[in-house]
This record gives sequence, C-alpha cells and structure tokens, in this order.
Amino acid sequence: MLKRVAIAGFGAIGKVVAVQLDRGIDGLALAAVSARDTVRAERVVAGFAHPVPVLPLAYLADVADIIVECAPAALLRDIAEPVLAAGRTLIVLSCGALLDNFDLIDLARRQGGRILVPTGALLGLDAVQAAAQGAIARIHMITRKPPNGLDGAPYLIEHGIRVAGLDRALCVFTGSAREAARGFPANVNVAAALALAGIGPERTTIEIWADPGVDRNIHLIEVEADAARLMMQIENVPSLENPKTGRLTPLSVIALLRKLSSPLAIGT
Repeated sequence: MLKRVAIAGFGAIGKVVAVQLDRGIDGLALAAVSARDTVRAERVVAGFAHPVPVLPLAYLADVADIIVECAPAALLRDIAEPVLAAGRTLIVLSCGALLDNFDLIDLARRQGGRILVPTGALLGLDAVQAAAQGAIARIHMITRKPPNGLDGAPYLIEHGIRVAGLDRALCVFTGSAREAARGFPANVNVAAALALAGIGPERTTIEIWADPGVDRNIHLIEVEADAARLMMQIENVPSLENPKTGRLTPLSVIALLRKLSSPLAIGT
C-alpha cells in the first residue's frame, strides 16, 4: 500500500519535493500541498501528472501519512500539532524552531507520531550521532554566506547590523546554536540539526559570517570527541528562488523519503 505524502509549504523546497513525488518515488504518493499563495500553487499542481488538492495546513493530517514541513519557522506549531496529534510522521525542515518547542516530541510520543529531521544542507550528521554515543567535548560550526542570504534576519535588525554593500567579510554573530536559531530562523537550521545530533543547542557554538567574497553557503564543522576528531566542510549552492536556503536541502528530503520505503537503507 502506498503511503500518502503532503507538503506543507510550496516554496523553493516544497515545490522540488512535490515535483519529485509526482514523478514517482517507490512506495509513496503525493496527496496534497499547502501554500500561502493558493492560486499560484493550484496553477502549478494542475500541470502535474497526478494533480492534487491545495489544502489549508490544518487539513493535511486528514489526507496524508507523512507531512513534509517546508514553511516559515513561525508556522511550525500550526503544522506540527494536528499532524502529531493524529499520530502521523512529520519531516521537519524548520528544526531551529523545534529547539523552542520540545513539547512536540512529547506529543509525538503520546500519540504514536514521529518527527524526522533530514540532514538538509549539512554533512556528517551520522558521524556526529555516532560520536554522541560516547563523549563529545566540543562542537563548533562556522557559517559563511553571501550577504543577501542573511539580509533581514531578526538578529541583524535587532542589533542594527547592515550587510548590504559589504566589501569584506563581517562576523555578525557568535554564540550558541539556540541563540542562532532564534536570531536567524530562515538561515541556520543547519546549526539546530547539528545540535540535535550532538551535544544540544546550548553547548553547540556557531559563528555566522556575511561574506561578499563567497557565492555559496559554506559550513565548517569541528567536533572533538573521545571516539574521533571530525573536521567537515560543505559548500552549498544557494537556491535561485530563495538564497537563504541551498539546492541540497530539498534533495536531502527526497533522499529521506526514498529511504523510508527502500528495502536498502544506507547510513545510521
């Protein structure tokens, strides 16, 4: 029996995932999408091989077994609560918001739901999770993004930091993953994913740089553990539609969806 998948958010990530589901992923079928611009979304899905309805967020749990959250972080609870209350599986991209909503994990436990966080724009989360089974002394991440990928972040606005027109790299934030997730909700979900895989949002530290000299979203991760020392760097090509996210992120969701129904699963 096919498992039904709904997409909550139809922007740069959600559209890519929906298109791939429409083309076909073994064991899965696209059931519905939800979008802020309903008319635009209806035009897009009308061109699918198997058109699906565009529904309000609250209705997705009624029509799908798996809901993929690809929406602004502020909408996480609106999406997650009905999904988890119905015992469904929720794939979360706004995992930065999850750090301040851990009660959703308790809701999932009570109702038989699941919360899955894909690797997204990072690498090495399997290795970090493995190292966390022992002792980890330190996890630090340095993120460099083109300035337009950070422009408008709440932390920058609150502290009067301007990144437009920079002619050299500027460190705009140093602190914990929790603080970074609150201050840059659309930019550093990677830091939250790293924190959840490792030693938590308070002990995981991050630097964020606005760098006019780069054209990719660059993340350098350093892990000091009793089992291994890890140094990992990834350079993600920004999405043309939304430079705050990378092209790898929707592909990570697609890989996770394939893994859910595949007879062979690679990685932890």
